[in-house]
Amino acid sequence: MLVLVAPGQGAQTPGFLTPWLELPGLADRLGSWSDVVGIDLVAYGTTAGADEIRDTAVAQPLLVAAALAAAEALGATPDLLAGHSVGEFAAAALAGVLTPEQALHLVRERAQAMAKAAAVTETGMTAVLGGVAEEVLAGIEKHGLTPANINGAGQIVAGGTLEQLAAFKEDAPARARLISLSVAGAFHTHHMAPAAESLREAAWNVVPSDPRITLLSNADGQAVASGAEFLQRLVNQVSNPVRWDACMETMAGLGVTKMIELLPGGTLTGLAKRGLRGVQTVALKTPDDLDAARELNT
Repeated sequence: MLVLVAPGQGAQTPGFLTPWLELPGLADRLGSWSDVVGIDLVAYGTTAGADEIRDTAVAQPLLVAAALAAAEALGATPDLLAGHSVGEFAAAALAGVLTPEQALHLVRERAQAMAKAAAVTETGMTAVLGGVAEEVLAGIEKHGLTPANINGAGQIVAGGTLEQLAAFKEDAPARARLISLSVAGAFHTHHMAPAAESLREAAWNVVPSDPRITLLSNADGQAVASGAEFLQRLVNQVSNPVRWDACMETMAGLGVTKMIELLPGGTLTGLAKRGLRGVQTVALKTPDDLDAARELNT
């Protein structure tokens, strides 16, 4: 059983799209999608610096467009689809819930709204690696933080105010390593509630279709058969924690044996190597990875 997964914010690196533009039609596709999202996807994916593509309003549409373009180049026929955070929009489009243009339009609205919400209060996110999960979650709660990403494989990301995060760092859980993330704000926490409302308004006139391929939700890791419900979950997820651990548990329960991570790959296959032991993985980073991914799809 093959699962195709799309990464979330933070996976982008300067110039990651450059080698992909050599593929026939890909530059034209990105050019047309640039009109949808209102930014030059080709420029941001090739010549822009790290600070430029770290901007939430740039990173989110860039990641979704890159995942969709890579999926088109790959031509895989997965049994299962899932995306991490904003990657859920790419997964929704690949499952047929949204068209690529609908997904990118909503991502543009999501990204702009989240950037605006992040500017209200000084917030951030800290990755917690290792430690005992129960103790880590207790420490996060103690300091008034939110477990914004529960990624499994010994990784939990806490989100909240900079003051709360500083106090948490001083009182770190035993045997855990804390890493401050370079993000604009506390995504997937209550600080993003205004962004969720903005996205809800943008999604009001969107008519989704039911998924053609089994599609997992970050809310609880479960497959969602209704396109309308999945769209509602996409809206709510902006201010709710990402349960990638639950997604991997469902993958294991369904008997997933192979995983291909769409461009820019590496993060989710890294988690799978620790959380889904024995599953074959390929991360798409350059077009040279397409052959290995296609072999996995046979």
